[in-house]
This record gives sequence, structure tokens and C-alpha cells, in this order.
Amino acid sequence: MYQIELRQAYFPAQTDAEIRETTVGGVLREQAARTPGQTALLEADAAGLLGRSWTYAALLADSERLARALLSRYRPGERICVWAPNAPEWVLLEFAAALAGLTLVTANPAYRPRELKYVVDQSRSVGLFIVKAHRGNPMAEIAAEVARETPALREIVDMEDEDAFFAGARADASLPEVMPGDPVQVQYTSGTTGFPKGAVLHHRGLTNNSRHGFARLQVIPGETVLNAMPMFHTAGCSILTLGSAQFGCRMILARVFDPAAMLDIIEAERAGLLFGVPTMLIGMLEAQAGKARTVSSVRMACSGGSMVPPELVRRVTGTFGCAFETVYGQTETSPLLTQSQVDDSFEDLCNTVGQPMPQTEISIRDPATNQVVSVDAIGEICARAYSLMLEYNDNPEATAATIDEDGWLHTGDLGTMDSRGYVRVTGRVKEMIIRGGENLFPAEIENVLLEHADVLEVAVVGAPDEKWGEIVVCFLRLRPGASLDRASLVAHCRARISPQKTPAHWIEIAEWPLTGSGKIQKFVLRERFERGDFA
Repeated sequence: MYQIELRQAYFPAQTDAEIRETTVGGVLREQAARTPGQTALLEADAAGLLGRSWTYAALLADSERLARALLSRYRPGERICVWAPNAPEWVLLEFAAALAGLTLVTANPAYRPRELKYVVDQSRSVGLFIVKAHRGNPMAEIAAEVARETPALREIVDMEDEDAFFAGARADASLPEVMPGDPVQVQYTSGTTGFPKGAVLHHRGLTNNSRHGFARLQVIPGETVLNAMPMFHTAGCSILTLGSAQFGCRMILARVFDPAAMLDIIEAERAGLLFGVPTMLIGMLEAQAGKARTVSSVRMACSGGSMVPPELVRRVTGTFGCAFETVYGQTETSPLLTQSQVDDSFEDLCNTVGQPMPQTEISIRDPATNQVVSVDAIGEICARAYSLMLEYNDNPEATAATIDEDGWLHTGDLGTMDSRGYVRVTGRVKEMIIRGGENLFPAEIENVLLEHADVLEVAVVGAPDEKWGEIVVCFLRLRPGASLDRASLVAHCRARISPQKTPAHWIEIAEWPLTGSGKIQKFVLRERFERGDFA
């Protein structure tokens, strides 16, 4: 831990770890030069069975070949969207786009047509890379539907069709010079206007942040890392993928998360690092209780994305016999802002999210005055660092509202900082719901529900849940003569938005709690739900 004594809730940047002028493609090249024969990537299919593998030399060769193929169809600086589950081709495309100077736009494979179209349009993507289907979602059909309404989209590519994926590759084609400050990804994150915002991330931020995170996890170079985190999130494609590349790790990429299959892989392949949001870890604990595997290889477990309960830390460390660390951050910060450390006390591990990352300033500020508060006082968690996003894509108003004139990014999260610099998250200024580590946006869900013929008014909130961290609760007033038809409402949501956004509870309400200006007091609804008033 950093030895520091604070009088205000401001933590200055610590310089114990350097900021390197690295790029996503560059870190792969460096590792391939150091350990060309080391296994870099190993595929685990939907059943958890291991398949194809790449050494670092082979991963670089295929990534450079794909980069040349991309440059035969796209110009450096253009955006291409990847809409696919975890697959080796996802990793190849991540490195290849970076080597080609393209910006990769990441999309959730659970998206329905309206969600995909929004991301493709808003990001100005000119190419869409897909698989035919995933978990019942007919992705090829949806992509074709979106393409018909999106003239700027020049092609749809089936990533699992090798000829189409590598089409146009020429061995003699040169790759452009890519700079650390160049944009490399656009990832869509929390919004309050009904749709998410695209955080434009750069090479320097993603590569250094993932390296710093792996260093604090005390990752052993060359060890096996199990990556079941979604690749469309920074945890999957940055922390685990780019961290593994810089530490020369053997990364097993799981196409889908199945708790039993993950345990089987850990036992057979001797995985040393286990990373998952609380919901994933709970599922693995339940599967291990049902059928015990040998999991002694796990050296470190790490979680974040939602509140990590003390009991979960106890169960994970007891079951796996490993150390545990908690992380906190957001997409806009590439993503890690704080992280606990192996020598932290159990109390700090369970009740805080650790100290700030290297080269990262954190302050707690009064939301009303923007002044730094005293230690242990509640305020908004703010960050200033090399890892901050470049901007929200084509949204200068949202960028200015998030990053102030002094360069401080306002996270929208409420928290405290003690005199040692340990941060505690206490709530959110924003209304974003974090379900199973995934950010859900009430306004988006509300807009969909208002399209239902029976719905007059609606308010969506998040409520605490032992398994998911938070669940979606919908309060609604119906049109005169209508009755609450849960099946109809669920079907309406499932046809328009991803399944995880569908409310778990539907509560008809006769009268809203309102502010003096007539706005719905969502915190009152949430408190009443938690109290059991609607049981």
C-alpha cells in the first residue's frame, strides 16, 4: 500500500509505475519478440472444450495479416464495429484494427436491432464484424436488417468465415505508424438521455492501465489466465487481454461463461488468475459446492463491477485458497481507478475499493460546489489521469459535462476517502443500474416501455439483489381500463432490448412521489421497495 497521510480527500498521483508510450499493436509485437514460442491464446468453446491455440509469434503473424486485409478495405482512422461473443477472432480483430490504425467499436452480442443500429450509426462505423448467431440471437439476420437502413455501412463480415475475414490481405502491404495517443476503441457506456454514450479510448490509456492492474495483482509472467469476461467490456478486451499480452501470459478465452465449465478448465489447465464480477463468482462457488474440483492453482481472484460483499470475499478465499483484490473504475477511465492490494487488511478489502492506481489523481468533491471535501466526507468521486478517454464520440456537450475545465472526470459515483487514500463507494449520483457487472440505463428501458399501448407513465430503478448486485424494478401507471399484464410487458421488452434489461419486478402505482417541481422521486420508490412496501 502507499504510505500517505491526507487532510483532504485528494490523492496525488503516485509515480512508482511509469507511463510507457505504448500501443495495442506494439505490446503484442514486443511480447512476440520476447517469447515467440509461448502460448498466447487458447480457445474454449461454448461447451468449455479447448480448441485452437496461438503462440505469440502466430498471434502477431495472424494479426498483421488481418491488419493488411483491413487496410485493403478501410482507411486508417475509420471505425469498424465488432458484434460477436468471445472468440479468438475477436482478439485478432482487436490487435489487427490497432495495427492498421482503425478504431474498433465494441457492441454487446445480446443487442437487438434498435440497439445495434444506434451504435453503428452513432459511432460512424463503416464495417460490421459478426458471427451468424449467439445464444438464440439471430445476428446475421439483425445485421442485414440494420445494413438496409444504414447506407454508410459498407460491408458485413462473418468473422468465422476465414476467406471473408482475411480478404484482400497482401504480404507486401505496409502498416501505418500508430501513435500512443491515437483513438483505438469506442465503447458505449452510461447515459441519461435514453441511449448510451461512446467513450473514445486511446492506446496509451488501455495499455498502461492494464499493465498497472496486472502488476498490482502480482501476475506471474507466463501464467495461465482464464478470461470469461465479455470482450465488449474493458475488463475482457483490455485488463485481461492486454494485461496478458504484456506479461506473456497464456490466456484461455471462454466463449460463454458457464460456472461448471470454468471450474473444469481451472482444474485441467491450472489457471492462476480468476477474474469475474460478483455474480460470476457466486455461480462458480455454487458449482464447486455441487461438484468439487481441484482448484488449488488459483493464486489470485479479483472482482469489481458492482459491490463485492464481505461474505463473498470469505467464500472465494476459503474455497480457492487464494488471495483476493477488488477493483473500481469505469469505461471512461480505461477502466481502473482504484484497486486493493495483497497486503490490505480484510476490513479494507471488504469495505473499500483500495487506493488509487499509479499515475492517477483521485479527489472527492462536493457535487454542488466542486470543492474537495474533507477526509471521510461523502462527495462525488473524480479522477484526473493519463487514462481518461479522449471524449464522448460526437458529443461535446456530454464530454464537457463529464470532464471539467481542470481536467477532472466526474464519475457520477458517490464515495469517501480516508486519510490513507482508501476509497469507499457509497452510492451514485447517476441512476445507472449495475446488474451482474453490466451497466443498464433506466431512461433507455423507460423509453421502450412507453411504446407499450397500456403504459402511461413509467419509472425504472435499481434495487439491491444478493445474486446480481442490482436488479431492474419497474414502477408504472397504466392507461385507463388497462390491467397489469406482466407477460405482455416482458414480451414487449424482449423484442426491443437485451434480456438483461427486462425488469425483474413490475409494480403498478396509483400516485407518484414527486418533487416540488413535479419530478418523480425515484429514491423514494427505491427505498419503499427495499422496505417491502410493495410486497
